[in-house]
Amino acid sequence: MRSIQKTGTKEAGGKLERSRTSGARYVLLRPAGYPLKSVFQDNPEVDDPRLFERYAREQWYGELVRPGCYLFDRRLYPDFAFKVVKANPRVSVVGSETRIVVERKKAEAEKIKSEVSFDDVVGQEEARRKMKIVERFLADPEIFGKWAPRNILFYGPSGTGKTMMAKALSRETKVPMIPIKATSLIGEFVGEGSRQIHGLYQRAEQMAPCIIFIDELDAIALDRRYQDLRGDVSEVVNALLTEMDGIHSRKGVCTIAATNKIEFLDESIRSRFEEEIKFGLPKAEERLAILARNVETLPVVVGPLDLAAISRLTEGFSGRDLVEKVLKVALHGAIIDDVTIEQRHLEAAAAKAKKETKEPPAEMFS
Repeated sequence: MRSIQKTGTKEAGGKLERSRTSGARYVLLRPAGYPLKSVFQDNPEVDDPRLFERYAREQWYGELVRPGCYLFDRRLYPDFAFKVVKANPRVSVVGSETRIVVERKKAEAEKIKSEVSFDDVVGQEEARRKMKIVERFLADPEIFGKWAPRNILFYGPSGTGKTMMAKALSRETKVPMIPIKATSLIGEFVGEGSRQIHGLYQRAEQMAPCIIFIDELDAIALDRRYQDLRGDVSEVVNALLTEMDGIHSRKGVCTIAATNKIEFLDESIRSRFEEEIKFGLPKAEERLAILARNVETLPVVVGPLDLAAISRLTEGFSGRDLVEKVLKVALHGAIIDDVTIEQRHLEAAAAKAKKETKEPPAEMFS
């Protein structure tokens, strides 16, 4: 990677050809991105074309250019590539008088890939009711103005449908969603984390209306009483606060974050969310509905089942537990035995996965 960074172009024999080629009068560049794809898509924007032209001339002075080759930035955006679309003469060298222009292209909205609907999120009626506000906002961001629901926090035990709800919202509103794990926001170098945050929101603004879904928020936003805050994490948190505060107006962008540990969140982060929506463990009738909905999709023959009995056996299970630890384990057991799925398979899987809820030691957080 660094060898690319030190070499402006990848053309073989470039040094030998430079002395034989004339200076370029005109070069048209197209942002190509980084060699490795990133969800942040932190593509630099050219605010002042004339200033960029001077920056580019100085950086790539003497570089051989021809259509199809790449120039790599070595300063502000290390390893970011620009593809040469046109050069006049076709094979030439960047000089002090070369006119360098960057193509401008609006980001294309991503297709909605989620197949999850609100009907798939069993229970969570209060959460679904409050989602109507966000649906209205995403349908017409302009009418809300300062009253827009910009920052929403989903909280509750793991596997209760927080991510599914965000995906369902994206599908139902036909609005793109950018999902991200909080830990992936931490950069490797000083300044990289904050740059990724701003790039993330910049990309969402280009796609607006758009949802940013940040999962496992507690990984970076724990109360400082429970962790020694590293400098790189603090940098990410501060950048996130800046975006959530709306200092940079991002019309049509809604941030939804999710956490399993709301009580341990830093108050400075938690206070930025206008709405906190609780996701609880399913009740007996909801567990029955989850089991029934998913049994219908099993890829093998299913014998007579008493799902109501299984729902009573699985108190304290989340929706994910029911699917992954009961139904999937039962399915695999039936396949191994080369038989249909029977009640005994479900009962054995439920017994194996039976939970004993334990509170963490009080001294852990003293």
